[in-house]
Amino acid sequence: MEKFFKLKENGTKISTEIIAGLTTFFAMAYIIIVNPNILSQSGMEWGAVFLATIISAVIGTLIMGLFANVPYAQAPGMGLNAFFVYTVCFGLGYSWQQALSMVFICGVINILITVTKLRKHIIKSIPKSLQHAISGGIGLFIAYIGFLNIGFIELGAVPSMAAVNTPELLLFLFGLVLIVVLLTLKVKGAILISIVATTILGWIVGIVDFSGSNTISFAESAKSLPQTFGVIFTKEGLGSLFSGGGRSIVIVLVTIFSFSLSDTFDTIGTFIGTGRRSGIFSEADEKAMETSVGFKTKMDKALFADATATSIGAIFGTSNTTTYVESAAGIGAGGRTGLTSVVVAILFIISAFFASFVSAIPTAATAPALIIVGIMMASSFIDVKWSDLDEAIPAFFAGVFMALAYSITTGIAVSFIFYCIVKVCKKQGRDIHPILWTATGLFILNFVLQAIKW
Repeated sequence: MEKFFKLKENGTKISTEIIAGLTTFFAMAYIIIVNPNILSQSGMEWGAVFLATIISAVIGTLIMGLFANVPYAQAPGMGLNAFFVYTVCFGLGYSWQQALSMVFICGVINILITVTKLRKHIIKSIPKSLQHAISGGIGLFIAYIGFLNIGFIELGAVPSMAAVNTPELLLFLFGLVLIVVLLTLKVKGAILISIVATTILGWIVGIVDFSGSNTISFAESAKSLPQTFGVIFTKEGLGSLFSGGGRSIVIVLVTIFSFSLSDTFDTIGTFIGTGRRSGIFSEADEKAMETSVGFKTKMDKALFADATATSIGAIFGTSNTTTYVESAAGIGAGGRTGLTSVVVAILFIISAFFASFVSAIPTAATAPALIIVGIMMASSFIDVKWSDLDEAIPAFFAGVFMALAYSITTGIAVSFIFYCIVKVCKKQGRDIHPILWTATGLFILNFVLQAIKW
């Protein structure tokens, strides 16, 4: 195990990797229940999506761990599943079979741009100042997710802090204080200890229910899986996707483009945001990418692992599978190799049989972990020259828009646009990498297309 995962070389050990895997899993376990809840609204069988969610997470995460040897977990992405249901199915009127087919094509496109090194070159084209801003912005985004998930921040006409007058919010504050105390005292495994302790306290006071009253039958889910598995290869899927001709084909292509753009830049943002500061993707690794052939560097392999996961997920019956930003929780707990990912994958397998137990882990226990990891990642802002408006303006938009727009991709898009504006105004347009120009143009096109009522 030491030789395969190169634990000493990466400054870690088995116990640390296991704790990191547990931490990442508990931080993202909500997807097991949330994803089928969302996708089933399109007419998909709940049990089939439940199992497809777990299968895609297991396969994608194992590829990431065993092939790329990096501590990232994959699962169907939040936001992308909402786009699948509310925009593609409800808004544009496509069936869920056709929507899955679009996701599959998106995955194939991502594989192609990864094999041809386009994804890698996109990363290389992003200036260092923006990379630091993206990292810090993801920190704000993760912390914001934590506050919103537990309802500590209420989104009304004017966002405000909620009144701390519910057992759930009091439990959340207990977990937040506990994790701060443990980290301040440099207790190993502080994040995981906090999650477990908060969950136990929630069970003692009656907030957490482990009785199994909402037990999900694995057998029933397995029986319903054939309803989604491989449906994209039938006449209801790819067979009907491009049958509308003219305007319909344009809408399909625009939708696939939107899927692919969000998936690609969510992943790139996560890798840049978490990999640089932790040392998972070092500058030496990035330089090696420039001359590497095939999949020799960690980044090459990680990008390929992510690219394959979306198509695999679509075959089983779920929306885009992507690298989870909650992986930062495990990285914050010390995870540095693929062993962390393998642990996460094993826990996903177990969760198929104990979903009622896993889903009982309260948001009050995982939200503090996300907030603390967000604080850790926000330290990347220190590498931005805030006194220099040339750096500060695009960096500000990268950081703020990720949180306010609830999207890593939107934050990157707006920062790219303003970076180009600043450079052009300074008559330094030639300094902008051609790929960055192209990506910015595509982002602008995407915003325009989203504004059009098809």
